[in-house]
Amino acid sequence: MSRTSKADGVQSLADLLEQLPGDLARQAFTHASWVERRAESYERLAFLGDVVLSLSVSDHLFPRFEGYGAGRLTKLRAQAVSEPACVQVALDLGVPRRLREAAPAGAGRSFELLASSERVLASICEAVIGACYLAFGIDRVAPAVVAAFGDQIAHALEHPVDYKSLLQERLARRAEVVTYRIESQEGPAHDRRFVAIAQAEGREIGRGEGRTKKAAEQEAAMQALEPRVAGN
Repeated sequence: MSRTSKADGVQSLADLLEQLPGDLARQAFTHASWVERRAESYERLAFLGDVVLSLSVSDHLFPRFEGYGAGRLTKLRAQAVSEPACVQVALDLGVPRRLREAAPAGAGRSFELLASSERVLASICEAVIGACYLAFGIDRVAPAVVAAFGDQIAHALEHPVDYKSLLQERLARRAEVVTYRIESQEGPAHDRRFVAIAQAEGREIGRGEGRTKKAAEQEAAMQALEPRVAGN
């Protein structure tokens, strides 16, 4: 997608961002270290925005791909709204610039550190969506969200991701390694179902089911990737 079409896609969401009431706009770009009460930061808005983003994209995909089962739709959505997808939309919205403008002098974590964090950029993208939902409702926000993530949706359709590789790349940033184990297998040889567990640092982070061990592991990796919690 060209620069022009990218700008066109994100413009509706950018317009809603410009129309936000001042209190919501400030909160969407406020890091927890900049305020005394964590609830005044963007984290609560990001929690809400994550749900609105998922619903908007799900509602867009569901009627358009009637032949897709729940598993395929879930994987498509997970890739389209993944952390890298949210980071790209955050950059298209000019989040680093807005974060710089919102940063209080000498307070909390520095702007440079925050602006270089993919987790922070993705969380602010979700916070913007959450704030817009509160201000304007789902009927105005959902089309703007789908347009802003249009490039990510198209890429997910054309280039399905290897979830195991994507999960390992994410965990590697935290010096963690993912391992998989097959918890159970059921059914006759011609119709066997496997349940795989993805683990990191000894804890379960994802669980998946499939007709082959590899498919079950991919599903487990996808489930481990899907939640995105607003970070520091």
